[in-house]
Amino acid sequence: MKIAKIVLASCAALTLIGSASWAQQATTGTGQVTIVDRISATVAIRPVQTGTVGANTGAAAATEFKVKGVPLDDVHAGDIVKYSVTEADGAKTITKIEKQ
Repeated sequence: MKIAKIVLASCAALTLIGSASWAQQATTGTGQVTIVDRISATVAIRPVQTGTVGANTGAAAATEFKVKGVPLDDVHAGDIVKYSVTEADGAKTITKIEKQ
């Protein structure tokens, strides 16, 4: 009976660890910077449209991200950038950003 409890506790611990690391995985994207707020360390980026020309006529809305550990000196509104984002506790944070 003790072995069964140990096995079940181990499975539960592995499940929690796996789901926590999955929630903090980085996603990447490409977009156009619309707003840079260096004081509050936030950037708004509108995703770049991909695919066939004319396939989607609606423009995507810009998303605002917090910036952590990334200098914003070279990033300006209008720049096309490639970026990496992690999401933890509902907050999206840019961990890497580079001009294209």
